[in-house]
Amino acid sequence: MSVIMGTAGHIDHGKTSLIRALTGIDCDRLGEEKRRGITIELGFAYADLPGGERMGIVDMPGHEKFVRTMVAGASGIDFVLLVISADEGVMPQTREHLEICTLLGVKHGIVALTKTDMVDAEMLELAKEDVREFLTGTFLEGAPIFPVSSVTGEGLDALRAAMVEESRRQPRRRSDLFRLPVDRVFSLKGHGTVVTGTLVSGSAKCGDEVELLPSGKLSHIRSIQSHGQAQEVAEAGHRISLNLHGLGVEDISRGDVVTHTGTMKNSKRWIVELTCLKSSPRGLRHRGEVHFHHSARELAARLYFYDRDRLEPGQSALAEVHFSEPVAGIFGDRCIVRAFSPLRTVAGGSILYPLDGAPRRSHIDEDMQARLMALPDSDEQTRIGVQLELAGRFGATQADLSILTDLSRKSLEKHLQAMSGKGSVFCWDKDTRCWISSTWLDRLLDRALAATEAFHKKNPLEHGMAKGVILAGMGAGVPPKLAHFVLEKLIRSGRLVAEGELLRLPEHKVSLADDQQALKDALLKAHEASPLMPPNHTELFAELGITARQAQPIFKLLVSEGSLVKIKEDLYYISAVMDELREKVRQFLQDHNEITPGDFRDISGISRKNGIALLEHFDKEQLTMRVGDKRVLRGRSA
Repeated sequence: MSVIMGTAGHIDHGKTSLIRALTGIDCDRLGEEKRRGITIELGFAYADLPGGERMGIVDMPGHEKFVRTMVAGASGIDFVLLVISADEGVMPQTREHLEICTLLGVKHGIVALTKTDMVDAEMLELAKEDVREFLTGTFLEGAPIFPVSSVTGEGLDALRAAMVEESRRQPRRRSDLFRLPVDRVFSLKGHGTVVTGTLVSGSAKCGDEVELLPSGKLSHIRSIQSHGQAQEVAEAGHRISLNLHGLGVEDISRGDVVTHTGTMKNSKRWIVELTCLKSSPRGLRHRGEVHFHHSARELAARLYFYDRDRLEPGQSALAEVHFSEPVAGIFGDRCIVRAFSPLRTVAGGSILYPLDGAPRRSHIDEDMQARLMALPDSDEQTRIGVQLELAGRFGATQADLSILTDLSRKSLEKHLQAMSGKGSVFCWDKDTRCWISSTWLDRLLDRALAATEAFHKKNPLEHGMAKGVILAGMGAGVPPKLAHFVLEKLIRSGRLVAEGELLRLPEHKVSLADDQQALKDALLKAHEASPLMPPNHTELFAELGITARQAQPIFKLLVSEGSLVKIKEDLYYISAVMDELREKVRQFLQDHNEITPGDFRDISGISRKNGIALLEHFDKEQLTMRVGDKRVLRGRSA
């Protein structure tokens, strides 16, 4: 993994000249840049390090009109070389660039005091003192200051040594999700479209299928270069260029992201932690519009705060950001907010939830807000747990969790398995590796139990309920695999009892009132009295003084208990009689191969009308199969 150094500083303080003196590479490549003597676009160079590594260098423009370009370059750097001229000292863009680096999470850097050939010794000491005072309270407080001259070469060796030493610091942690934010796109004759950027995480190789976000356009990598040298594999931390197949220059814009197909997602709503700069002339308004910078992308956005109407200078708060167009990011990415008028950097922060689907502000209580604000400093398992809770009642796939946690696949898998062992998360779909938090699973379990309890209260005469009824009680849109995972968990834990196709609470028992028990006994007795010719229901109900509506749940209970078999509406047979009839039909078919309604009447003594209904019932049971006006045994081994 390589290291990227970025320059920062006011216009005309000698950043580009210094890089040329240090590396021999001229970062000003545009004719306009050479003609005007200022850097307009990002410039790139490299320095060879001991051990064969190369340090990438991003030279950023200093003019206030090109702060957008500077932000694009600063995203992805590991440390900064802050350039301040000895003759002018600290200037407006010196301050803004340092603020931007701070907001982007840069933690390390060194300071070059340039143009020492233009000042005397006394002026140089005053300039050093001025810079030290300026850096007090910043991440560069106490950083070494190196007086240099790009003209005479004074101090360059010491500065080079400091750059090497700084590069040896542990590079920042990166996930293994391949992601290249595009900061330049151009066409190369004989090759086609080329994009460049700092590979912030992951790796890719020639031939890999890639996707361009937010457009979703697909391509594959024809070739890779890093600092002018062809590479088979691109590694995180390197400045690289990719030759992309099948895409034109017009298909790609600065700020687009090249990533492996299907690994990242667009969103138009993020949850972020924002800090308003102490130096900002005014705060940020709730519902206010801003310029939002993320990596190499700039887009219009509107801010919605959770707990305030205004974020004052020096304050930090949770905010929901609504974008004018889709954008793709990862947890922990840094962002910059610039005001519209006057156009200046006013705030920055860290992305906490970069996917659509997070609950709206009104659904996130104060406790969850506090947990979100603490997320950047939380351990990995806490991060996973909070993100799964935010993901909602269906949880999140492991691929989404990579985006939501910025953890490598191996680390994420290890933590999920450990959390699963403790019962705080559950994998409910082994194929898609979809996980749910114990908090949301408990809610689904409670809903399923509540639906079962409600059914029992409404239908006290039924032994249990069909699975479909419970699934509907869990709420709309629950994926079938998740619903069955919930039911299986309830059954295994004994909180639900499965009896055939029915489910019930373990304490549930059919309870009949005295008049219902009497009716049950009367209905069963009437069918037992005439086993081959069941009673006519209209006459039976009139004799008992009841309605069909009163009888229906009792019949259902008799069927579920196994006392009666329902043949069709208004026709029930005693179960023992049905067993005898079924065996007679089976034996007849084994002896004669086929049976007619007349044959069935002869062997059973049952009328033709009821006999046909019984034969149709045996068809449904798959004992018999109709062929014309006859039946045959369905599978002679049956």
